[in-house]
Amino acid sequence: MSEQVEAGDRSLAVVPLAGRRDLGRFIDLPRQLYADDPCFIAPLAFEQRQRFSPKSPYAAHARWQGWLALDGDRPVGRITAQVDSLERDPALGYFGMLEADRPDAVGPLVAAAADWLRAAGKTRVRGPLNLHINEEVGLLVEGFDTPPVVLMGHAKPWYDEALRAAGFSGVKDLLAYRTRPDFEAPKVMTRLAERASRRIAIRSLRKRDLARDAEAMRRIFDDAWANNWGFAPLDPAGWSDTVSTLAKLLPEDYIQFAEVDGEPIAFIVALPNLNEAARDLDGRLLPFGWLRFLWRLKVSGVSSARIPLMGVTQAYQHSRLGPTVAFMIIDAVRRALQGRGVTEVEMGWILEDNAGMRNIIETIGGQAYKRYRVYEKDL
Repeated sequence: MSEQVEAGDRSLAVVPLAGRRDLGRFIDLPRQLYADDPCFIAPLAFEQRQRFSPKSPYAAHARWQGWLALDGDRPVGRITAQVDSLERDPALGYFGMLEADRPDAVGPLVAAAADWLRAAGKTRVRGPLNLHINEEVGLLVEGFDTPPVVLMGHAKPWYDEALRAAGFSGVKDLLAYRTRPDFEAPKVMTRLAERASRRIAIRSLRKRDLARDAEAMRRIFDDAWANNWGFAPLDPAGWSDTVSTLAKLLPEDYIQFAEVDGEPIAFIVALPNLNEAARDLDGRLLPFGWLRFLWRLKVSGVSSARIPLMGVTQAYQHSRLGPTVAFMIIDAVRRALQGRGVTEVEMGWILEDNAGMRNIIETIGGQAYKRYRVYEKDL
């Protein structure tokens, strides 16, 4: 059912997605809206379709609805609303995938998402999440002059003001840090790592024992992040699928573990920046884009990477060893990246109020260069 709304001096129809054609227009819309933005990199269309597939791991524990804002038959905006059974707060629902060609389209879009969430029994909405807390999170509010790296978002500078006009307030800021893998480690950290190495062993992922390592990563993540803002546990089936995909794309040393007496207590993951490999493909791999994409990824290499995941179990977070363990796995993965010609690494996202992690990153030369914001509103 569509809703006709007045937006400025023009009438918009906000319509729920219904069928493959609508989903195609929904996925394709950012390519049109950012056509003149040199920093925009179109997501790969096939990957976007997989995210929204009813067969995706996400669909096993969540449900969502999407809408298009139409000016006549021309899409000028989009949004999703979603509820997730893994969410620990039963009152909380989410919105995501927000895009619009002008400010007065944002209000009708978020209103449609809010109505759907109310009908689902939610009393508060948070977002943007595209589509989950462990995927693309937050709206870019600073750092529009550089392209986003893999699994990080881009936005129009006026989205923040438009969301506030629609009644949303910012509740949490997330930072992305940029650093080089050839940083010179502080001597005090090096000395601490040397002492700790008598007790702590650092090793790479073992593809021959992938299921066990995937479960170790899930266990560490769920423990390490349990008290963090916005935490949701990893879905075992979805995580197993994710690690299987990573194992096909990544060298083993792009994932590092710290162990004490053979027991994993920390891990870190580095991803080659797929956005760099896809920078001129316009989101399409056919007919020949996949050749360029795979060549850049597997042969010529990419010069940038992202570290999206790092966790140290709580038993060690609050000990003297905690920062040392974090430094040791960062150092191990940065050596792997440097050895493959990577010259720039993004670390994030990092909660702005996570002083401990920010201090570690800034100690090795990291500089915050992008800021993302998460918003909330009572329904």
